[in-house]
Amino acid sequence: MGSSKTKKLLVVDQNVARAEHVAGLLKFIDYEPQMLSDPGLLLKLNDIHQFLVVFLGASREALAVRENLRERGDDLPPFVLVGDGEGLADEDDLTSRFLACVRDDIRYAEMSNIIHRAEMEVTRQGGDTTQPLELFRSLVGNSRMIRIVRKMIEQVADTEATVLILGESGTGKEVVARNIHYYSSRRNRPFVPINCGAIPAELLESELFGHEKGAFTGALHARQGRFELAEGGTIFLDEIGDMPLPMQVKLLRVLQERSYERVGSNKSVKCDVRIIAATHRNLEELIERGDFREDLFYRLNVFPIEMPRLRDRVEDLPLLVNELITRLEHEKNCSVRLTPQAIMALCGYHWPGNVRELANLIERLAILFPYGVVDVKDLPEKVAPNKEKDEPDSLSSDLIAGVPNLAMLNEPRLPREGIDLKNHLMGIEISLIQQALDESDGVVAHAAKRLRIRRTTLVEKMRKYGIQRTEETS
Repeated sequence: MGSSKTKKLLVVDQNVARAEHVAGLLKFIDYEPQMLSDPGLLLKLNDIHQFLVVFLGASREALAVRENLRERGDDLPPFVLVGDGEGLADEDDLTSRFLACVRDDIRYAEMSNIIHRAEMEVTRQGGDTTQPLELFRSLVGNSRMIRIVRKMIEQVADTEATVLILGESGTGKEVVARNIHYYSSRRNRPFVPINCGAIPAELLESELFGHEKGAFTGALHARQGRFELAEGGTIFLDEIGDMPLPMQVKLLRVLQERSYERVGSNKSVKCDVRIIAATHRNLEELIERGDFREDLFYRLNVFPIEMPRLRDRVEDLPLLVNELITRLEHEKNCSVRLTPQAIMALCGYHWPGNVRELANLIERLAILFPYGVVDVKDLPEKVAPNKEKDEPDSLSSDLIAGVPNLAMLNEPRLPREGIDLKNHLMGIEISLIQQALDESDGVVAHAAKRLRIRRTTLVEKMRKYGIQRTEETS
């Protein structure tokens, strides 16, 4: 994850202006884009795998090259389509071939999210593909806190340091542990999780270290423990704060001596296992009460990572919702859309169950409103106690901008008697041009920027519709 390889991105587009725009965004979020103007050059690259992701400008030639590469059967990096691709292929076909499609007006947050999804995709292709991609959901986002967590994972992953992950339930502590394992040199060895609070105290030692035949009543066969199963890999001790004191002593020995004994055996077994622990409890308070060993705490707390609560990174919520919906579409063949007003209502909820609670809500909404549109009135009472919906303010609009799985309210409806589409669109275009000119004090260049078209194009449209400008200073 921290290698230079993961920073390199390839932008291939015959539309030079569009390529430069995408490259500029990528540089802003600290990646190293390289540009090619001819899609055909992709077929001549000796090592396309040096790039984390390839951004491919929408054109018939580009799609043909992508198909050619796919037919080779190579393990390619993820491809992202730049432009809408309208008329080039049907939407389902494009979706199957590309990780995502980006529009000209893409925002930094969405671009960062696409890159993160690409990193996860590359990880799955190169590592343990049996783990569901949903495990990475909690790391989606572009808030300062989640970027700090990603950076810390990058710094510690390829070391042997013991990591202690702190945070409320549902924030994604196991997500962090799995990322640390997948980005480490142990990624091709087992990742073995165990919840220390879910196993009775009298059985925990056997679960961790295994037992010999006849070690206790019912031990009819020798059994491997979690440490033995994790040999060469990583063991994740979740809810370490719930571990009984006698087991804490034995775990401390493993950390100090890198060895353990099976229950019913006096033979010491050496182990090569990285330990990652997690808890939602305050271990220092437990130490003061005598419920947790101070020496064990300092052994575990070599590299602490704190997962933020969802309510403390609410700016990530629209991207999380989008990611959760995308996963539902791929994994469970269901979908739903939320209005901006519904998203803003979710942003106002305190989320005691954090990302896990949000994931459950989105899945429930997809069941209740399959392929439908969810508005504020459709949300559970506890999430949106005030059912009155207001238009999103400017801050809200920035928060939800560029998130594709949102459904706009007041979508235009086709009248029962039909419509003259050409004249209707012409009226809309004239109205928007006049508004842009009014807001720009008649300066055509400024109005063109607001409409995101070239100045010469706007002049031609004004001439076509007979629109007069009151002033132009550029």
